[in-house]
Amino acid sequence: MISIAPRKLGELSCQVGGLSGDVDPPMVCILCHGFGAPATDLVPLAPELLQVEPRLTDACGFVFPAAPLSLEAQGMPGGRAWWPLDMQRLNAALMSGQLRDLRQDIPDGLDDARRMLLGLIEELLAVSGLTHQQLVLGGFSQGAMLATDVALHLPEPVAGLCLLSGTLLAESIWSARLDNDWSIPVFQSHGFQDPILPFSGAEALRDLLGQSGFPVEFIPFAGQHTIPADVLRRLASWLWERRESSPGPG
Repeated sequence: MISIAPRKLGELSCQVGGLSGDVDPPMVCILCHGFGAPATDLVPLAPELLQVEPRLTDACGFVFPAAPLSLEAQGMPGGRAWWPLDMQRLNAALMSGQLRDLRQDIPDGLDDARRMLLGLIEELLAVSGLTHQQLVLGGFSQGAMLATDVALHLPEPVAGLCLLSGTLLAESIWSARLDNDWSIPVFQSHGFQDPILPFSGAEALRDLLGQSGFPVEFIPFAGQHTIPADVLRRLASWLWERRESSPGPG
């Protein structure tokens, strides 16, 4: 059973599991929640992943940062966001059934969110003694977009990038950052019937990363904007594969 406790890393309040400060695990997975979700939305994933793959119990810690923006004033008590969304635009697209192509969008607030998550990573590495190659970075929806952006702005590759129902965003920035001599293993899942972030956007992200030499394990599923059990099971195995290939001890 993993114990989850609050902890501040950089500017961000987090829920942290498996990091005692005494004997830390050889790998840490940072997962960022999506727009409108509470800060603890993804925390239940930790025990579920460990139940599927018990070998991760002593091999992987978890960090669940809370997005900095409160959505209380927008009528979402407890909801948080990494950057604001145009809710009128989103609702109009949902009502009309229009596909939302975000590849040219560079959201106001992306720079600040990136800076804060980079600060979290910098402090985590400093206090734990881990390296970039012992980190898995990921998230769901808006959190997956931020994880992609931050992974491409780090000075070294992380052990893996986990993208759950994300999409291609800020293509001009990301394409330029992909022009390097290293790659990151990617786990990506997306629902065929996703009404929030269309499947085509996930395919575009998969293709951009794959064409840049990133090995992408892409798992489509019959469903909407969610994380189904089959995806969770495969994610647990993928995390163990990252652990086995990481440079940590043990």
